[in-house]
Amino acid sequence: MHSDAPTTFRPPQAPPAEAWRDPLALLLASTGEGIYGVDLDGGCVFINPAGARLIGYEPEELTGLNMHELTHHSRPDGSAYPEAECPIFNAFRQGLPCRIDSEVFWRRDGTAFPVEYSSHPIVEDGQVRGAVITFVDITERRRAADALQRAKDQLEERVGERTLALATALKQVRELAAWSESVREDERTRIAREVHDELGSLLVALKMDVNWMEKRLAEQAQRSADAAEDMRTRMRCKCQNMSRLIENAVDNVGRIITDLRPSILDHQGLWAALEWQAQEFVQSAELALDWCMDVDDAPDPPEPLAMAVFRIFQEMLSNVGRHARAQHLRVAIQVTGGELSLLVQDDGVGAPALAFEAADAYGVMGMRERARHFGGRIDIASAPGEGTRMCLTIALPRGAT
Repeated sequence: MHSDAPTTFRPPQAPPAEAWRDPLALLLASTGEGIYGVDLDGGCVFINPAGARLIGYEPEELTGLNMHELTHHSRPDGSAYPEAECPIFNAFRQGLPCRIDSEVFWRRDGTAFPVEYSSHPIVEDGQVRGAVITFVDITERRRAADALQRAKDQLEERVGERTLALATALKQVRELAAWSESVREDERTRIAREVHDELGSLLVALKMDVNWMEKRLAEQAQRSADAAEDMRTRMRCKCQNMSRLIENAVDNVGRIITDLRPSILDHQGLWAALEWQAQEFVQSAELALDWCMDVDDAPDPPEPLAMAVFRIFQEMLSNVGRHARAQHLRVAIQVTGGELSLLVQDDGVGAPALAFEAADAYGVMGMRERARHFGGRIDIASAPGEGTRMCLTIALPRGAT
């Protein structure tokens, strides 16, 4: 039956008086830190169970023993630690406290563990009578600190590597930009020189022939029939010469335009332009050509991609012409699964692989930048005496396969 009567509060009964007779002993026994006291000679006056356990003893075994000789006799590297240099003893003998976390205590079995300890002098009637030392095993703390430091060092190393890589990449980009500008300026100079030397001289010759004909026509009315016939013959020769000059001028203009942008790329597409460029190159360089094209009737890529592929192919051939000293050239072009593969392989002198990664390998750098812009890559395999193999791999837009 439930009762609504109020409950009477009864305070807890106090423990027996004998349980509190030695609060200091209770305190020493309950703490997890090591605590011991020493007299002026370093002898152990007392030690709590936690402290004795940390160094591998029972408390009663340590009474009267010199604690420095027992557990603080050596440095972390194993070298002797004279008592005269011990911060614990110096601190209480001078009446000053100390706190140290860079040393070790030694266990009974000869092993050491890192500790943080503090020493406080015991003063009675103005005289230092000894000291109380508190210590704690900081092995886990040290491990955590070491792990944190290692992580910090690794992070700094990675940041340093990334910073160096970024600085190197930035330097290469700047050098590539400077090289590209230099190449453009050289190309402008070459074109200006060809226009001046080739077209200029042709146009001057045409102007001189036109002036000559104008003078002769003015004189023709005053000449005899025989003289007039002779003049007509000479004028026909002049006209034929002018025709040849004009044809040469047209050829030079076409060649310069082709150098700037091959018209075959616009009129017949990338595949025809690649074959034309290969044939032109081997004819000029007097190389044997092994030509293979399998594009599965794939339509030409969009104009920017087609131009990039064509320029990369030109640079590959240019490398062969400048460095390879080859006799035979193999070109293989294939489109499979929406991916274009363009291989150029020679049987020339080859080069160490690092030569293609050098900071001044601007041609290779330019090819790779063009390919990377469209999501492609260029793989290069070469060794001294074994020729060079360059392969462009690039995905084609879906509408171009």
